[in-house]
Amino acid sequence: MTTSEVFIGIDVARDSLEVASRPAGEQWQAANNPAGIAILLERLRTLRPTLIVFEATGGLELPLLAAIGSAGLPVVAVNPRQVRDFAKAIGKLAKTDAIDARVLAHFADAVRPAVRPLPDAATQALGALVTRRRQLVEMLTAEENRHKTAPNAIRSDIQAHIAWLRKRLKGVDKELSQAVRSSPLWREQEDVLRSVPCIGPVVSVTLLADLPELGTLDRKQIVALVGLAPLNRDSGTLRGKRTIWGGRATVRAALYMAALVGSRRNPILRALYTRLVAAGKTKKVALTACMRKLLTILNALLKHRTRWAPPAPAADVPGIV
Repeated sequence: MTTSEVFIGIDVARDSLEVASRPAGEQWQAANNPAGIAILLERLRTLRPTLIVFEATGGLELPLLAAIGSAGLPVVAVNPRQVRDFAKAIGKLAKTDAIDARVLAHFADAVRPAVRPLPDAATQALGALVTRRRQLVEMLTAEENRHKTAPNAIRSDIQAHIAWLRKRLKGVDKELSQAVRSSPLWREQEDVLRSVPCIGPVVSVTLLADLPELGTLDRKQIVALVGLAPLNRDSGTLRGKRTIWGGRATVRAALYMAALVGSRRNPILRALYTRLVAAGKTKKVALTACMRKLLTILNALLKHRTRWAPPAPAADVPGIV
C-alpha cells in the first residue's frame, strides 16, 4: 500500500452514516439524508479514496450508492456475510456502528473487492417490483394458511384480504411485464431467456433484476456468484459432503422452480436429472445439478445473444442459432 491510498468504510443505518478512513484512522458521522450525503460527498472528494466499501443492507444503502456512484467515486456494496467473516478472522468480535465502519475500511484495504457498475434507475425500479411481488406472495400464503384455521368471526375478513392480495399480485405481474418490455435491451434479454424450455415470466424478470451480471461472467464466476458452487467441508481426515450456500437466495429460489419444471420438460435437464438419479444420487442433489446446468446455459446464451435451439439427439449442449 502506498501512502497516497485511502480506503473508506461506511456503516449505513436508517438515520446515520458512520464513516472510517484507513490508514489515517479518522472517523466521523453524517446524517443519512440528502443534506448529510451531500456533505459526505464533499469530504470524500477531498480525500480522493482508492475504494469506498459498505454493506448491502436490503435497500438502505441505495440512495448513498447512487449518490457516490454518480459522483464518479469508486464504491462497492459488499455481502455482509463476507465482512462479518473477515471481522472474525481479524479478531473483531464486538459489533457497533463505529467498529463496523473501521472493519469495512480494513476490508477495503485488505480484500480490494472489485468495483461494480452502478445499476441504472430502471434496473433498481425493476428490482423493487420483483421484491414487492415476493412480499405479496408471502403475505398471500400466510393469509391462506391463516384462513384454514380461523374462527368464523374473522373468516370473511381474511377472505376479503386474500382477494385483494390476488388482485394486487396480478397488477404487479402486469407492471413487471411492462417494465421489461419498455426496454429494448431487456426485451432482447427476456426473449433469449424465455426461449429456454422451463423459463417463465417470473423467473426471467427475477434474473434480469437480481442477476444483472448474467451473460457477462464465465461459468465458474456466475455459479459462484449465485451460490450454486459446491463447497467442501474437509478438515484433517474428515471428508464432509459438498454443499452450496451463500450467494443470491432469490435467484436460487427462481432457478429451483425452473429446474424442477426443466427436469421434466427441458431435454438437457431431463437427461441430466435421469442420469444422476440412475447413478444413485439423491433427487435433491440431481435437482441442484440441474439448477447449475441451467444457469450456465442461460449465461452462455445471453453472452452470445442467441436463442435456445433443441439439441441434436444424444447431445448434452444447448443448440445455438
